[in-house]
Amino acid sequence: MADIERMQGRFDPPQPEGEMTVLEGSAPVINMRDYQKEIVSYTKGRGRFTCSVEGYEPCHNEQEVIESIGYDPETDLDYPTGSVFCSHGAGYLVPWNEVKNHMHIGCLLDQKKTVNSEAGTYLEREINVLENRPAAALPPAYASSGIDDKELEEIFIRTYGESKRKTTSQNGPRTVTYGAQRSAGPQEKVEEYLLVDGYNIIFAWEELRELAKATIDGARHKLMDILCNYQGYKKCTLIVVFDAYKVTGNTGEALDYHNIHVVYTKEAETADQYIEKLAHEMGKKYHVTVATSDGLEQLIIRGQGCMLLSATDLKEEIERINGQLAEERERLPKPGRNYLLRHADKNIVEALKEEHHTETEGRNKKRQK
Repeated sequence: MADIERMQGRFDPPQPEGEMTVLEGSAPVINMRDYQKEIVSYTKGRGRFTCSVEGYEPCHNEQEVIESIGYDPETDLDYPTGSVFCSHGAGYLVPWNEVKNHMHIGCLLDQKKTVNSEAGTYLEREINVLENRPAAALPPAYASSGIDDKELEEIFIRTYGESKRKTTSQNGPRTVTYGAQRSAGPQEKVEEYLLVDGYNIIFAWEELRELAKATIDGARHKLMDILCNYQGYKKCTLIVVFDAYKVTGNTGEALDYHNIHVVYTKEAETADQYIEKLAHEMGKKYHVTVATSDGLEQLIIRGQGCMLLSATDLKEEIERINGQLAEERERLPKPGRNYLLRHADKNIVEALKEEHHTETEGRNKKRQK
């Protein structure tokens, strides 16, 4: 709550949910940058931070922003505060409170109001005349209303002009001819890409987070081995990105680790920035999924038309796939002696046993003789 107040935000009373507490609120985006990393750090990975766009509100430091950019509305020629008048082929600015002194044509809005007022008065006068006619002069069906459709139409034409009606051919039945439908051919399969925010996943998974306390390099390679197995099942192009923006003089590095691609960002470039740039370039051409639990990054990635996987979703999917693979391994024949009739059909086995029994009885009878 102190953090939200520090970020010039507001929040609702905390709501307990089991052992955890949920705090909902809002704050300016500029003050919430990198806050996800702070939460993960001081909660040791137990805290979760999700964001959604609430909309536009008055700037909390409006005067500071205006002073920092040195904006002067009176010198803004692209968006002037007054009006632009033309004289002898050149334009000049007129303050808003002096516009009427420079106008040489009356306001069109006032003219339109006058025309509408005159037309309304004329229409009202015509209707009053018709309503004062005796009811006997009107058709029986409309005697109670005081006016029929034809007279109303004449008044409308005199007031607003003749309306454009559809001709008889336009009012007739509409015929639509459909050509032969094209047979839908086989659709070309779109290549799939999975972009993984490496450190975000490491510090979101408990076993990798504990390993990272002892050796961050071991946690990286453990995650890479897990993703290699996952890629072997999914058959997609998998790219895992690790932050190296704090490494002075680092120019970035991209290498292949078995069947996946590993990227270390260059100096002053975060994994979030690299993934956002890559998603922007590839999102419209390929089927791109991004695995991250960073709330702000998820908002940006969703805007690029990419699919999202949170760290929890990615872990559950990997566990599900590992379970399927384990079941398939259980169904495979176990190593050991491989007997000839172990996998034969039951009927064949019974027939061979009967044949063997018959032959054995025949040999025994011969021996007795």
